Amino acid sequence: MADQTKYETTVAPEVPPAPGAAEGARRPATEWHAPEAPAPRSRVGWIIAALVVVVLAVAGYFVWRYMNTYESTDDAQVDGHLNALSARVAGYVTEVDVDDNQYVDKGQKLVQIDPRDYQVAVEKAKADLADAQAAAQASNINVPVENVSTASMVSAAEAEVTGVHAALSAAQQQADAARSQLQAAQANNVRAQADLARYKTLLAKDETSQQIYDQADAAAKANAAAVDSARAGVAAAEQQVMQGESRVSQSEANLKSSQTGPQQVQISQAKARAAAAQVEQKKAVLDQAELNLQYCTLTAPVSGVVSKNVEVGNNVQPGQTLISIVPLDDIWITANFKETQLAHMRKGQAVTIAVDAYSREYHGKVDSIAGASGARFSLLPPENATGNYVKVVQRVPVKIVLDPGENKDHLLRLGMSVEPKVYVNE
Repeated sequence: MADQTKYETTVAPEVPPAPGAAEGARRPATEWHAPEAPAPRSRVGWIIAALVVVVLAVAGYFVWRYMNTYESTDDAQVDGHLNALSARVAGYVTEVDVDDNQYVDKGQKLVQIDPRDYQVAVEKAKADLADAQAAAQASNINVPVENVSTASMVSAAEAEVTGVHAALSAAQQQADAARSQLQAAQANNVRAQADLARYKTLLAKDETSQQIYDQADAAAKANAAAVDSARAGVAAAEQQVMQGESRVSQSEANLKSSQTGPQQVQISQAKARAAAAQVEQKKAVLDQAELNLQYCTLTAPVSGVVSKNVEVGNNVQPGQTLISIVPLDDIWITANFKETQLAHMRKGQAVTIAVDAYSREYHGKVDSIAGASGARFSLLPPENATGNYVKVVQRVPVKIVLDPGENKDHLLRLGMSVEPKVYVNE
């Protein structure tokens, strides 16, 4: 039976008697041994070992599955904007209203540059603008005056031309009449002179009286005088015609001169436009001067922590950096994952971020994956076509944004080391 105890006897070698003992005295020749362990106990050990292996396998499977649900890296840091504020005008710094690492609100005054030189420039620009506006106003007044004056001059010149043409026509008619009178006087004079010669012959023969001869002589003299008078009338009439012709030429010249009035008006209008442009130019100068005056006061464009590198008494130049601001409300994580970790990474996947500086986790999500590996953005990017190509696993920047309210205590700072976990298989 399996539950019966089996005993075995063995023959032991005889033991010699001890000194002084009686001869023939000997110890028993047999010994008793403990029974063997029962067989069922060895099977329990194997069962326990098998259970341990199964438990470890199951645990390893679940650990493997968990490890495959996320991708992580320790090559990551807090990133964000670094707003460097530079001077836009040159000048002497009279006030610095913030200290290093101070939190400032948007619009808060930071630095004051001496504004007096720029206030003088503003006043000069205002005076120049007022002068240009006055000149433009005068030019605009001259334009309608030129229009009216030009129209009047043209009308007067046209009327004058009409009048002198009429006067010339009258003078020419008078000259014609004077010439006719001269011809009549000359004919009468010829007849009178012929009568005088005939009467003179008759008087010499005593065939006529002295009285008739005297009458013929007086008539001849009168007709001769009439001829001279008619010639003088003709000369005077011709002189009037010449004067009329001269007045016609002068009036026509005046008319042509007055017809250039529209061009004069255009010149006046051009001057008015030039004056208006001068006003706009002076306005621009004034606007620039007022902007320069505003630039003397440097204010915070965003809320954040400041770091200053300017002191009272510095002479600054345009473009010189005076203060840097880190807006802690707009930060993110830049994680440089290996390219082999990006196979299942997508925008919007959940992320937990462990920060080395604090014993807490932040939560966020994947925002975007960079368009190139970090090596391509380096100062000397690798050139694999040179012949010494060695394949290296590249790292690609991944932008991770925090969930709203995760950094409301503003504990995160740019450059802090973090370890993000992107859950790619959830």
